[in-house]
Amino acid sequence: MTVIGREELCRELSFIGYYFHWPEKQILRMSHLERRRYCEEINRINKKINGDKNLFRP
Repeated sequence: MTVIGREELCRELSFIGYYFHWPEKQILRMSHLERRRYCEEINRINKKINGDKNLFRP
């Protein structure tokens, strides 16, 4: 189990929730690694659509 800071958790929750419209409880049930993978995938999709801009900076 990975322990992350409150700020980083908030960024992950906000980022995933904003793009996927998932409820907070569903996102919190994921491990940090799973949330990070989703953040990276959302970012990859956005880069493909919008150019090389990195929207998620942990």
